[in-house]
Order: sequence, then structure tokens, then C-alpha cells
Amino acid sequence: MALLNATDVRERYLRLRDEAGPEVTVVAATKYVPLEQLGVLAEAGVEVVGENRAQDLAAKHARYGDAFRWHFIGHLQSNKVRVVNPLCELVHSLDSESAARKLTVPALLEVNLSGEASKSGVAPESVGSWLERFPGIRGLMTMPPLADDPEASRPGFRRLAELARAHGLAELSMGTSQDWRVAVEEGATLIRVGSTLFG
Repeated sequence: MALLNATDVRERYLRLRDEAGPEVTVVAATKYVPLEQLGVLAEAGVEVVGENRAQDLAAKHARYGDAFRWHFIGHLQSNKVRVVNPLCELVHSLDSESAARKLTVPALLEVNLSGEASKSGVAPESVGSWLERFPGIRGLMTMPPLADDPEASRPGFRRLAELARAHGLAELSMGTSQDWRVAVEEGATLIRVGSTLFG
């Protein structure tokens, strides 16, 4: 990753927030942002960061803990929950019952809408039983199949929004740098963006 510039990141961040609207939380996906460059994001005014790996979360939080609100957006293994619990305000990617039993922070349930074996997430038809067993779940998240056309993500986003409404859930984490506009149109309350912010 090229060196980040706080002015450039701030401009992109403000433009993104303005376009997404006040109801949408912009989560800066910092998987590829090195520890030593994270301070640039704080300088740029970024408020919420999302980490994919527990060990990176721990290292970055140790240095910049008070600078951001922290979300966990990667696959959550049950043995990493102890790292995530004291550091994050929200987990986007819950799909393991063993992790759910140990989690003490609110979570979004990751739903595999495409049925791809390579994708994480629970089956749409099992959402109801998850909500009965784990009251800490406050919304849903999905990762649609990669596609060049953002419109390809729309049916999945729409289906996730319908699923959330059917279960009375308010939070929807969907949309990344390639398709966040479509996600917002379909009701996203959180978008996870990296390259859109960092150039």
C-alpha cells in the first residue's frame, strides 16, 4: 500500500459519508493498512475501523485504542473471541456457535445467501433459530460473490434486507468498495470500505 495522506483520506471519507447519508456507518476496512499508518486515519477524522484478524486488531488497538471505535469484520474463530471481546463494540461476521457462546459484545450474523461452499455464513433458513439462542445478535451481514458489476450484488442485498425485516432486525452490514452504493440503496446501515477511502 502506498503511503496514506491525511488530507486525501479526509476528502474521500467526507465525500463518502455525505453520499451514503447520516443513517449509514462507514467502517474503514484496515486489513491492508499497516500499524504505522493507522494514525493517518485518525488525523483524517475516520471514526470506525474494522479489522479482519484478531492479532492485527490487538496490535493496532494497543497503539491507537482511543482514536477509533473498533469493529471486527473478519471470520471469527472461537479461540479468538477472548481477544475481540474487550476491544470491539461490534462483530460483523458471526457464524460459529462456539464463538457465539463466548461473545460478550453485540454481533451481526453472517448469512451465506449464495450457498457457495467457500463462503462463510449461516444458511438463511437458520437465522430464526440463531436469534432464539443468541440474543446478542442485532443484525445481519453478507458478502456477495465477487463481480465486476455492482448491480450483481443487488439481489443478495435485497434478500438480506428482507430477511432482516422478517426477523425484526435493524442493522445490516453489506457493501464494500465495489458495491457500497447499491448496498445503501437496499438498506445497509454499515458499509465496509477500504480502497474507496485509501485510493
